[in-house]
Amino acid sequence: MNKVDLLPRPPTSCSHLGSAVNQENPDAATTLGVDPGPLSVAPSPRSCRSEEVIRDVARMLCPIRLADLNDSAELLTRVDRKYFVPAAQFRLLMGELCASFRVLDIDGQRTFDYESVYFDTPDLLTYRAHLQRRRRRFKARTRTYVNSGLCMFEVKTVGPRGATVKDRIRHPVSDRAHLADHAREFLRQILLSSYRRPVPADMQPVLINQYRRTTFASAVEGSRLTCDVSLSCHTEKASMSDRNTHVLVESKSAHGTSQADQVLRRIGIRPTSISKYCVGIAGLHPEVPSNPWRATLARYFEPPAESTTAALLSA
Repeated sequence: MNKVDLLPRPPTSCSHLGSAVNQENPDAATTLGVDPGPLSVAPSPRSCRSEEVIRDVARMLCPIRLADLNDSAELLTRVDRKYFVPAAQFRLLMGELCASFRVLDIDGQRTFDYESVYFDTPDLLTYRAHLQRRRRRFKARTRTYVNSGLCMFEVKTVGPRGATVKDRIRHPVSDRAHLADHAREFLRQILLSSYRRPVPADMQPVLINQYRRTTFASAVEGSRLTCDVSLSCHTEKASMSDRNTHVLVESKSAHGTSQADQVLRRIGIRPTSISKYCVGIAGLHPEVPSNPWRATLARYFEPPAESTTAALLSA
């Protein structure tokens, strides 16, 4: 494993992670460097406990640069475990991990805005494949790193022993809600090499997810934690958002037994089977089967409301 080059180290004590949650207002979200149209959703003005805890923890940990993060934990083929962690227990988790984990820092910023546009068929073929746990399932999406304006087209497939394999290429941010020719060809190549199957007909944008992410990486074992808050999901007709009471933690490691996974198990947090795409579709499409995610929707998400992104998805 490559040596991690850290930025100047702040105070090393972790005792502050057990203190009261900082009550400052969340930082304002940075908008895209292009006109995002109706896709820009303002953060809720109400107190967001999960976002406050993330920000409080992130400012206390040692930073790591993006280049060093990629060198130490570039896990495009990995085992993912996801957890809904209550805000208070997230503080306990990071108190256990702070000696060996660093937080991604880019120009002094540690929490970043993300946007994903998912593509599927009109009858939601890829959603139904995930619902039925089919071996040859996939997801296709654009992911926009809102603060920098960088956009990628990504394809997720299932590799040997259930490992997640992610392939991606650059994509024009202004075209993020369209399956452009180069993206369709890339998807064709991935599906052909992985599953010997063609691209389904009539792939189109069906869901937009927006959230704020903070990334932590182990300087010892090369594992990574992505921690998401303020998740909102949007279709042409409806939108919904999370309750801001939990942090969606995704542990990414080579074997699924990282230090973070072990700590979470010890404090009583168990992995959950969740896909942001599937939860969004299940919550916003009442006509489709949704049994695996009904409890998640009821516990962690507000009821759907009128959509704020119809113009982008129907463009």
